[in-house]
Amino acid sequence: MYKIIFTESYVKRAKKFIKKHPEVTNQYEKTLKLLEVNPSHPSLRLHKLEGKISEYFSISINMSYRIMIDFIIKDNEIIPISVGKHEDVY
Repeated sequence: MYKIIFTESYVKRAKKFIKKHPEVTNQYEKTLKLLEVNPSHPSLRLHKLEGKISEYFSISINMSYRIMIDFIIKDNEIIPISVGKHEDVY
């Protein structure tokens, strides 16, 4: 099992995201629960990012929304960085 560590800045972003997109709340919560249990689950579409943000990974909430994460494998820790539309997160 992995541990998700929520930073204060991420919590603010997530609150704004949910307020702006309340219809995605259930999918968002399910995504986080699945991330804790199995980050490699195919529905999350976990992938490493490229370029200036190549130290981070991305997972999908759905086809439109993503969560950018810092995935520290050795400590089984996942730190969400940003959440939003594909073009806004990156």
